[in-house]
Amino acid sequence: MGDSMKGSKNIWNIIKTSISIVIGNLLFAFAVAAFVMPHNILLGGITGIGIFLNSAFGIDTALLILILNVLLLMIGGIILGRKFFLSTVAGSLLYPIFLSFLERVDGIDALTDNSLLAALFAGAVLGIAIGMLMRVGSSSGGTDIINLIINKYTHISIAVLVYASDFIVIGFQVVFTKPEQLLLGIITLVLEALVLDKVMIIGKSQIQVFVVSAKYDEIRKKIIEELNAGVTLSMIETGLFQNKQKGVMCIIHPRKLYDLNELIYQIDPDAFITITKIKEVHGQGFTKERIQESLNNQAES
Repeated sequence: MGDSMKGSKNIWNIIKTSISIVIGNLLFAFAVAAFVMPHNILLGGITGIGIFLNSAFGIDTALLILILNVLLLMIGGIILGRKFFLSTVAGSLLYPIFLSFLERVDGIDALTDNSLLAALFAGAVLGIAIGMLMRVGSSSGGTDIINLIINKYTHISIAVLVYASDFIVIGFQVVFTKPEQLLLGIITLVLEALVLDKVMIIGKSQIQVFVVSAKYDEIRKKIIEELNAGVTLSMIETGLFQNKQKGVMCIIHPRKLYDLNELIYQIDPDAFITITKIKEVHGQGFTKERIQESLNNQAES
């Protein structure tokens, strides 16, 4: 029974990963075809290189991105290994294929004639797209591969390399474009980063509540029994009277915060409570199944 459940979960994870990769690359291509290219917005990465070479020499952008992605993918596979190749090949091929198709859709380059609006939408859609890819450990290839190779030999932070590569690509384009395009590019990149950060934690963020109360054991039991949430006890010492007791820490979904506050104040109106939003939680009771037998034993004790 356990093996069949694990098999079903693995299949479902593969399906979710595949859907995220397809939709993420489709959205990435849509943002470029609908907003970035029609308004000459500067972008970093392999897309920025492709758009620049298209405007300078008339080379088909999607075709150029596909060629560069395949070359970089082969180099990355040799240097970074088979696992990297398999995790990146889908994005490296899907993105330029989708871009080539969307470029030929009638009216896609006429969704707006306002460059600022285009930059805002481009940043938002790109942030969603890249966030979906990063959540499943994928990417659209390109300069990400170069950054990973450099990181392997220099151990420079990936984040630093990403910003550096984007800065170099955009800086090179500035020489051949108007300052307005640079400003639009900055707007796009900033909004992309903000949306990306939000997408990465959607469905994963939780609330951490820490309670200091002399009635800690009663609070612990009520949280387990009434909210069906896990708790962790830690030894603490109060500052004024130096009383040794236990603090109660609980990780809950934001929707349960009101109920938890009410529960605590019914037991101890003077309880000291701190509430912190955390980005992600892993482990028993959250990303893994809870052990019901243990919960029952705790509730009975």
